Amino acid sequence: MASISVQELRRLAEEFVAAEPGRLDQEGWWRRPLLASAPVDARFDALPRIAAADHMHPRDLLPAGRSVVVFFIPFKKDLPRENRAGDRPCRNWGVAYVQTNDLINRLSQSLADLLGAHGFRCGLTPATHNFNEEKLMARWSHKHLGHLVNIGRFGTHHMLITPAGCAGRLGSLVTEAELGDHPLVETREACLLKAGKACGLCVAACPVTALTTNGFERRSCWDRLKENRAGLEYFSDLPESTHVCGKCAAMMPCSFGNPVARLESASR
Repeated sequence: MASISVQELRRLAEEFVAAEPGRLDQEGWWRRPLLASAPVDARFDALPRIAAADHMHPRDLLPAGRSVVVFFIPFKKDLPRENRAGDRPCRNWGVAYVQTNDLINRLSQSLADLLGAHGFRCGLTPATHNFNEEKLMARWSHKHLGHLVNIGRFGTHHMLITPAGCAGRLGSLVTEAELGDHPLVETREACLLKAGKACGLCVAACPVTALTTNGFERRSCWDRLKENRAGLEYFSDLPESTHVCGKCAAMMPCSFGNPVARLESASR
């Protein structure tokens, strides 16, 4: 088998996302993507404990898997800024969600094709809606995999805060290629509140008080997402799976970067 590097995967991801506005003939919603990898090792044994009891192990997806790859596609700042107003998501937040899910699925396949061309098989999952609607827990959580691969850290809002922030979407895959450990976040926490600093703005922004400083009421959040899709006329032409809100990711200190890293850098 020919070798392949994480740098090659990152380059493909960056070129793929950069080309998407031209493909759609529109300005596009996205900034430069991030991509990290980690070997399939004992860290992933924690998934049933930190995610869902029936969460898949990477080798459940690909028995010969040797690496997990997670990528993050951050939104341009104008989109969260537009979504900040009011207690309902703006139309563009829904449109961006639909288009980004499609982008994630195609980028995942493109990464798999590149790896396949070098002789390495891959295991893929959809960008979203691979969860149990009773438990509201995913059997393959891009967020928890991203945490273990060290592309980001969980915030109080239960989203992953990466070096490019939390306003964006994640994708992941498993491959036979030995890519090594390529983390992107080095701080123990990326959430100001979890780092013992003053914040909690995401808690205040939640329109249904689903967030607290030490908890998350999944059912309240999920009910609101379904209500937005069913009740907002300007979402009526979008897919039934367009379950969005995004208020806790809109114009927060962690929307576009890691605020804990910024603080630590400023104090040096």
